[in-house]
Amino acid sequence: MPDTAEAAVMDWIAARKDAMIDLLREVVDTDSGSYDKAGVDAVGARFLRFFDEHGIAGWKEQHEVFGDAIHGLVAEPGANEKPILLMGHRDTVFPKGEVSRRPFSIEGNRAHGPGVADMKAGLVMNVFVAAAFKTLGGAPCPIKVLITSDEEIASPSSRPVIEREGRAARAVYNSEPGRPTGNVTTGRKGGVFMRFDIYGKAAHSGGQFTSGISAIGELAHKVVQIHALTDLDKGITLNVGLVSGGQSVNTTAPHAEGQIDLRYIHPADRAKTLAAIQAIIDTPTVPGTTAKLEIKGEFLPVVETEASKAIFDAYKDAARDAGLPNLAGEFSGGCADSGFTASVGTPTICGVGPVGGNAHTVEEYMELDSMVPRAQALALAILRTKVD
Repeated sequence: MPDTAEAAVMDWIAARKDAMIDLLREVVDTDSGSYDKAGVDAVGARFLRFFDEHGIAGWKEQHEVFGDAIHGLVAEPGANEKPILLMGHRDTVFPKGEVSRRPFSIEGNRAHGPGVADMKAGLVMNVFVAAAFKTLGGAPCPIKVLITSDEEIASPSSRPVIEREGRAARAVYNSEPGRPTGNVTTGRKGGVFMRFDIYGKAAHSGGQFTSGISAIGELAHKVVQIHALTDLDKGITLNVGLVSGGQSVNTTAPHAEGQIDLRYIHPADRAKTLAAIQAIIDTPTVPGTTAKLEIKGEFLPVVETEASKAIFDAYKDAARDAGLPNLAGEFSGGCADSGFTASVGTPTICGVGPVGGNAHTVEEYMELDSMVPRAQALALAILRTKVD
């Protein structure tokens, strides 16, 4: 059973369900697509106001192109212990204007709206957990909140910030949505996102057919070869998800391009598979074509370690005492920023946010009844952290 301090934190969180929903409504009803810096920063500004309203130290780390990184810190004066890092992103995959088409709404026990589960509900949960400890005290170590801006495009500006904060932390809880099963995520694939360009030679496809060199013909060969690298037994998948090329239907294509999604489980498979892709790019099947490959973005895998298993086991016990007795860990083929903190050696678990599903679609939802117990589980896990 929770002790007096734990009961106080759980009661404080339970009493603020409506306030959590109100804040969630505000941030969901602000467009914040990854490339919409003004919108992403508007959501960041709302969280900074929340920190100010609750006496939490908050600041922003500016970026010229993408949204600013938002920081919050709950710590006793003079504290120098490593913090627990509560992490999440506020950008979404949706274009500007999506909110006006389908704003935040509630149907039964589910909330809907752009980014409601992925992952604005998790951010709301994080800041309320931080506010609980700021109000009541009792945290065994500092609590750091990091709210980033560009996870949906592989965190080009946020990755160095995440890795820096990850190295400084004792443990990381990434509040991506809980799985539809109610489980959290204890392992994730890594992902590499690439573009390749192929160059041929234009010619009239009727009068000068033999003078042309088809970049599209070469692209077709390369797509088949790249897809053949998939090894499901090892968890390696290759998908050329976008292709384009050509000049006109009656012209031999002088240029074509494709975009590749590589997913893998084991870090050693990354280098091996990239080398195989590069060999395909460098070796033409259609004589006279040339090609080049460029990595556009990347996520690292979350590989379970003894240290991360230990914090998951502690979190699982906390979740049971918060009324979530059947919670387990799941592996996900999706990628997340948690791979960056796991890769620097900090124990990390992901998917501790409120439960949701259908992310990146108009059917995205978040289970409202999961908000309070997931926040309580996180708070209890923090309270039970042992500090040397």
